[in-house]
Amino acid sequence: MEEESRKTAGWLVIVLPTVIYGGVSLLQMIVSMDAGYVDNQIRQDLFRAGHAHAGVLLILALVVLLYVDHTSYGPGPKRFIRHSIPLSAILLPVGFFFSVLDPQATEPNAFIYTAYAGAVLLAAGLLTLGFGLVKNNSRNRD
Repeated sequence: MEEESRKTAGWLVIVLPTVIYGGVSLLQMIVSMDAGYVDNQIRQDLFRAGHAHAGVLLILALVVLLYVDHTSYGPGPKRFIRHSIPLSAILLPVGFFFSVLDPQATEPNAFIYTAYAGAVLLAAGLLTLGFGLVKNNSRNRD
């Protein structure tokens, strides 16, 4: 594993407990019957989606780091792959959470577009990695 991938993996593992904190926060809102959460279906749906996407995408980002160094790409495309998936793990949840911060929200606000940006970045990073793995003709095959 290249040094940049190893360090990125380290930071992702350090950040992962924030997803645990988010889950505990959601649980606390349910247990305390927080009216701004339990009485607002759109907030429940988007908060759950944000929490789930954050966790799954951080784990995906860790998995991607195991593969990026097996491409024949140069440093620039590898850096894009290494950072696009973790960045999408920020942008998607931010779009979900911030679009319904108001407990009285009945529909998402403009922050929801941040989720779309995260989805585009995620797809671009995954496609770049996928094509790099398929076309890999480097001498570093393991």
